Amino acid sequence: MPIDEAARKTNLYKMSTKDEILSLYRIGQRVRLTKSIRNDGTYPHAAVGDILVEAGAEGYVRAIGDFLQTIRVYEVNFIEEGLIFGCREAELESALEDDGYDEVAEELRWIKEHRAKKAAEKAAQSQEEGE
Repeated sequence: MPIDEAARKTNLYKMSTKDEILSLYRIGQRVRLTKSIRNDGTYPHAAVGDILVEAGAEGYVRAIGDFLQTIRVYEVNFIEEGLIFGCREAELESALEDDGYDEVAEELRWIKEHRAKKAAEKAAQSQEEGE
């Protein structure tokens, strides 16, 4: 059954699509909820539909995982609430100003430098053995 255009415009449809390859947040990063988390029946200490964590609550990313290999889930520790919940990227925003640090770019730069250094060492070693 094809999905009609009205359904494609809903938040549920947008949140059900595949996430980007690289995660938006990193472990240890401070994040803020953009919408409240309600109990869907999986949390045993509250009634279904109760708000578990209010929008605007801040926490720290503890782990990053995948659900069905397409949906990224962040394990967020909401320290003031004393709770840990899984959140989607669409439910979070960075709680800190962008510091301009790109961890992935820094790691890729280091890998390139390391490989170039190893290649130069190997070339020098093979040249010494050839003499």
